[in-house]
Amino acid sequence: MTLPGRWPDPAALRAALQAGDVPPEDGVLLCAADAALTLRAPRLAGRKIGVAVSGGSDSMATLWLLAQLHGVEAVTVDHGLRAEAAAEAAFVADFCASKGIPHTVLTWQGRAAEGNLMDAARRARLRLIGGWARARGLGAVALGHTSDDQAETFLMRLSREAGLEGLAGMREAFEAEGLLWLRPFLLQSRAELRGYLRRHGIGWIEDPSNQNTRFDRVKARKALQALAPLGISASKLNAVVGHLAMAEQAVGLSLQRLAEAHVREEAGDVVIDARGFRNAFDPETGRRLINAALIWVSGADYAPRAAKVIDLLMTWRTRRDRTLHGCRIIVDDDTIRITREAKAVADLRMPLGQIWDRWHLSGPADAGLVVGALGAGGLRQVPGWRAACVPRATLLASPAIWHGETLIAAPLAGLSNGYSARIVRGSFANALIRR
Repeated sequence: MTLPGRWPDPAALRAALQAGDVPPEDGVLLCAADAALTLRAPRLAGRKIGVAVSGGSDSMATLWLLAQLHGVEAVTVDHGLRAEAAAEAAFVADFCASKGIPHTVLTWQGRAAEGNLMDAARRARLRLIGGWARARGLGAVALGHTSDDQAETFLMRLSREAGLEGLAGMREAFEAEGLLWLRPFLLQSRAELRGYLRRHGIGWIEDPSNQNTRFDRVKARKALQALAPLGISASKLNAVVGHLAMAEQAVGLSLQRLAEAHVREEAGDVVIDARGFRNAFDPETGRRLINAALIWVSGADYAPRAAKVIDLLMTWRTRRDRTLHGCRIIVDDDTIRITREAKAVADLRMPLGQIWDRWHLSGPADAGLVVGALGAGGLRQVPGWRAACVPRATLLASPAIWHGETLIAAPLAGLSNGYSARIVRGSFANALIRR
């Protein structure tokens, strides 16, 4: 049968499934979509979901399956890496127009990227789509990852000697760029999604880069084929990932309890109760807590080198002030404070309205206003800054609004002048959740 453009509500879908009015193969996928939405119902209430759509089978199926149950908007990122990209974006645009789904194309000049191109592209996608979704007021963004992607990711991480945290696989939901991201079909295979598209007469585009063995994911895909004679399949690797994820949950619960009892956010800093940290300390939980704090405060995508974190864990009681990973770590008898290193942001300036470091400042718009670090010079222009009860080290790296060399506002120091500052990376508690 042909599904309606959208089920009136999840209850109608469940009734249709019970009555046998939906093909079983479709029912499995629709139930997966329904479960992903139902679990986040309070957060999604009255808000559409964004869907990242490349034109490939996985993302096309994700878009249309979610569209049966919830209002959606589609977004396609053109990385500028392949001549076919514009035609692929046009393919998605035509499909969305035929279904009445709003669609946006975002561009990124990938040819200018340095280092690991695939990693740079992934980070650019998150950043661009995150900004788009926030501007559109969307409740979440869905990605079309499948169980095949999970198995390939496991093999890639295995080749990099990943530990439990990495081998436990991708999560069904995570927070990044101030947004909730969903992977509704992480337990379903690519073949299942393609079967759905064929049954409903929906086409897709085959990305030629999926055959390019220069890329690690393609190598992992071919390795899976080579492992088949040993009985190692994507489904079995997914079972292993599931077992590891349960062990990871136990470690994560310990980390969460430590954070709830002994960690707080304060003016963009992570402040750890030193006594509680010492008494509850075990190497793995301590390592993860420090890594998460350094990533959250610095805004970096990755943790520092393991040896540097181990050195910190071994010497934090005696080395009371140090810098690491763009952060300053200050220890006293009561706390371990991880704040932004002033030197790391001293030369960073952005027009008012754009994201500065981890911060977004809002207030009266005026030509010529820029956001930069408050710094020592700016702090001298705020004589009452001590009343804000924020440490000097924190304020030096805090966001301020400038007109030339004239300080206009420093919200964290108590000089607001109608401006406010908020962190756009979500809460530190969410930073503890891996992707």
